[in-house]
Amino acid sequence: MEQVLTLVAAPGGLEERALTQVRAALEELGGDTLSPRWLAKGRAADLPYALLSSCQADSAARQALAGRPIDLFAQDAAQRRKMLLIADMDSTMLTGETLDELAEFAGLRPEIAAITQRSVNGELDFETALRQRVALLQGLDAAALEHSYGRMRYTAGARTLVATMKAHGAFAVVVSGGFRFFTGRVRAHCGFDRDLANELEIRDGRLTGQVVPPVLDRARKLQALLGVAAERQVPLSLCLAVGDGANDLDMIGAAGLGVAFHAGPAIAGQARARIDHGDLTTLLFAQGYAEDEFVA
Repeated sequence: MEQVLTLVAAPGGLEERALTQVRAALEELGGDTLSPRWLAKGRAADLPYALLSSCQADSAARQALAGRPIDLFAQDAAQRRKMLLIADMDSTMLTGETLDELAEFAGLRPEIAAITQRSVNGELDFETALRQRVALLQGLDAAALEHSYGRMRYTAGARTLVATMKAHGAFAVVVSGGFRFFTGRVRAHCGFDRDLANELEIRDGRLTGQVVPPVLDRARKLQALLGVAAERQVPLSLCLAVGDGANDLDMIGAAGLGVAFHAGPAIAGQARARIDHGDLTTLLFAQGYAEDEFVA
């Protein structure tokens, strides 16, 4: 079979009946299918198919599942396992927004979070939003950076995603419109090979309210993907990019497997693939890894 549809749910959330319904839906549309292959019993399975486009298979499967909390990936079966991972940090590798947490110490969380949300939704260009938020933090003690990191939590599956892909030869980069103070720690914790982000200007132990230029924005995230792929001699078809915001869309669109992770409707609707329900190990199932291949 030339193509594969991967279904991923919470543990115990994927039943044989759901696979049968999806298989019937594909065949009713004119597709040819083979028996599903479990990647994790009750959680993830591959359904090989042919004679349908990815869009047709995706649409038919979603209709058959009738809104059940199951993530879907319809793609070519060849070259599923990617050799370059480019991952966003805030609300992707980490469960929250580091700048919003930092704002907590300045007593400005509501104001800064509102600007963050407008940027994530694409209502405000990223650089403007970043500079507005950082300006509000002028004079904040730099010690708040460490305190903010201590409050952050890693998304479930973050380390497993990186460790498993690296164990199979992939190169991993965390790229963020946030700050190197945080991405450096995320790189070390998760095992990324490299981190790319913005630099906060600090003088006399306090934030100046300025970002050191140039700003790493949507365009520079794409440049990071293209640059690392060229450096590593990895074709874009073998790249995986994942993120949640509008500034991730260009790199998501360029990668062979580009995934919107728990993104709002405006962002998720522009990505070819999305994760609405699962954690970051869903990206491993999408690449055809069975659960017993995961590296803890």
